[in-house]
Amino acid sequence: MAKFLLRSTYTIEGVKGLANDGGTKRAEVVRKSIEAAGGQMESMHFGFGDHDTFVLCDLPDNSAAAGLAIAIRAAGGVDTRITPVLTPKEVDEATQRKEEYQPPGR
Repeated sequence: MAKFLLRSTYTIEGVKGLANDGGTKRAEVVRKSIEAAGGQMESMHFGFGDHDTFVLCDLPDNSAAAGLAIAIRAAGGVDTRITPVLTPKEVDEATQRKEEYQPPGR
């Protein structure tokens, strides 16, 4: 499974729903949605600033992540962006690869 970070910002209607539901209920809804997509939620945190929620989860692949993002955004209430994230070990593995690349103009 691949790890993803979901960053969400509530719309006005979404904030009203959060005020009714509370944080714990919303976290359970998110957990169930991730599990229905074949994944597992590692953690969910609320914040303030550019984003209202941060969810770290494992999903089977990019297609599952895209499908989840589409379903969340299409339902309304939140604007969600999903970012693939790497573990330190995955970065170590990536730095050991010897890929070829030629910069522009060279």
